[in-house]
Amino acid sequence: MSNRRAALSDMTLVDQLLAEQQSLTAVERFSRWHGHEHDTDRYSHLMPATPPGPGEQYAFEVNLDACTGCKACVAACHSLNGLDDDEAWRDVGLLLGGTRTEAYQQTVTTACHHCADPACANGCPVGAYEKEADTGVVKHLDDQCIGCGYCVLKCPYDVPKYNEKLGIVRKCDMCVGRLREGEAPACVQACPTSAISIRVVKRESLTFTAGATMLPGAYDSSHTQPSTTYVTQRPMPTNARAADGAALRLEHAHWPLIGMLTLTQLSVGMFVVAAVMRGLDSPLNPLAIYAATIALNAGLGVSVLHLGRPMGAWRFFLGLRNSWMSREILAFSILAGSAMAACAATYLHIATTAAITISAIIGLGSVFISVMIYIDTRRPFWNATLTHGKFFGSTITMGLAAMAVLQQSASLIDLSVIANGLLFAWEQAQIRRALADDAAWHLSARLMKLKLPHVSNVREGLFPLMLGVGTCAIAFQSTICTVILLGLTVLATVLERYTFFVASMGLKMPGGYKP
Repeated sequence: MSNRRAALSDMTLVDQLLAEQQSLTAVERFSRWHGHEHDTDRYSHLMPATPPGPGEQYAFEVNLDACTGCKACVAACHSLNGLDDDEAWRDVGLLLGGTRTEAYQQTVTTACHHCADPACANGCPVGAYEKEADTGVVKHLDDQCIGCGYCVLKCPYDVPKYNEKLGIVRKCDMCVGRLREGEAPACVQACPTSAISIRVVKRESLTFTAGATMLPGAYDSSHTQPSTTYVTQRPMPTNARAADGAALRLEHAHWPLIGMLTLTQLSVGMFVVAAVMRGLDSPLNPLAIYAATIALNAGLGVSVLHLGRPMGAWRFFLGLRNSWMSREILAFSILAGSAMAACAATYLHIATTAAITISAIIGLGSVFISVMIYIDTRRPFWNATLTHGKFFGSTITMGLAAMAVLQQSASLIDLSVIANGLLFAWEQAQIRRALADDAAWHLSARLMKLKLPHVSNVREGLFPLMLGVGTCAIAFQSTICTVILLGLTVLATVLERYTFFVASMGLKMPGGYKP
């Protein structure tokens, strides 16, 4: 070694550079080896000796020490599966950590983890996922998918990807066709450093305890029990984190869902206020029941626009055992029937109070199921406290404002303004608390402040405007002012629901550096 160093020291810089060019990189060695004619077992060392047996499954194993972040796996996956230009089933992220003197940096390749308890399959309303018994691969059934995208929201690793062109979700299937022929997946074959390989693991061994993660920056692995194993000989610092862990990302707005949630909660709120009024023997304008039913059906009609393949939505019953979305479809379908019955009872003056009360109860249950759809995704911003408060709060505020228009009641106008004020004050207090401390949804609060200031400013300006319009409506018995109050209340709800979606900061695996 000392002789070699001495020889190098005697060389000029040009000589040293020329000598360095004679040693092949990992990619060049891979390319040269791949170019030679070998037998069909060229990649046999990347595959297990035997296929999975009972209680076993295939799983990815990633050697972090060998991963260079070259993205050959990404390109191979894209090419073999014929993905669209903006579509990727495998990603490469980055972990950072260590100290100023001993910095730590590690590239990470990630794809579907083919979990023992896959969240995507648990959330699908039409059974478009199956976990194969013999391979353990979590496979997406393209022909079953209706394009609702709920699996995209449910997966804590950002694995399923929605394809706009096809109107469905697609994801990594571990090249299961190749596996059945004893051949390694495309990403495994393409890796020039053999950083990715396939292993057979026992499903009973996939038992992460609460709070444990397979990798820094990943979500609690006890939620889905992922099968991917990351191995390294390098000591990983305790402060290792995803390079994009503090990045502020705007999510999709989901406008059809905004319309559906706004209109259905407006309808339920009207039924609730109407039921209370009937219980108090207050006179009720029959137009209120008709208007509530129209709003409900309009909301359900708008929701269909969210689906890539709406004609397959009739299969929602396949997911009733495990999917909150299936339960929401069923609940609102029942509510639609109940609302029509309430309209008939109102028109015929038969058991009106009972029909309206039943619709109000079913409606509140439906709103609760809507809440659970988002809580079940485990996104920090969609936690139980915030989501319950927002959804039931908007149900009451819009219901009171709509009934105030139809009843022309000063007391309902007062209650509408008070309810809006309480809801707005509560939301602002929650945001200030999240900005001040390290709450789980701190990044969502920062995103609203830094990237959505125009939305926040408009919402802040709406409440004093509501107060003035409400005062005008009471003082002058003005129908126009009451209608404007309803419009402002609905607008405030739409803006809140917009931030509810775009600031949700979906869960994901570590990504690249974001300044």
